[in-house]
Amino acid sequence: MRVSILTVSDSVSTGKYEDRSGPAVVARCRELGWKIVSTTVLADDREAIEDFLKKTAASNDADAILTTGGTGVGPRDVTPEATMAVAERLIPGFAEHMRAEGRKKTDRALLSRGVAAIRGKTIIVNFPGSPRGAVESLDAIAELLPHAVAVLHGARHE
Repeated sequence: MRVSILTVSDSVSTGKYEDRSGPAVVARCRELGWKIVSTTVLADDREAIEDFLKKTAASNDADAILTTGGTGVGPRDVTPEATMAVAERLIPGFAEHMRAEGRKKTDRALLSRGVAAIRGKTIIVNFPGSPRGAVESLDAIAELLPHAVAVLHGARHE
């Protein structure tokens, strides 16, 4: 599976802090045997996030775009809104399952507003901005994501 990783963070995009979430997601994807086709960092800017998601999905270079950051309740957390704005269809079960699994470790997982969506032949999934929350969210759907991609690309439900 080909994956593009997008870190959304004002402080990382300006160089104030080092990106820890994106590399953590990259490492876990590689452990799963998935190919990383790109890594990008953007500020919490809805229009920039939407543009990135649209261009990356249209390129057909990635089967999945995994975002980390911008899913909380802060005033600049706009990743879910950007994702929904470009979505053709939602996959609510992914987000529901990630939050349910996260809640087993911390009630704060319920504050994540991340969504999962389809644009073209690409699945977009929003993870929390903390490295641990991002990897745990990925692990919650890691078994299902390749199947969802295969079905989206025309495989039969088996």
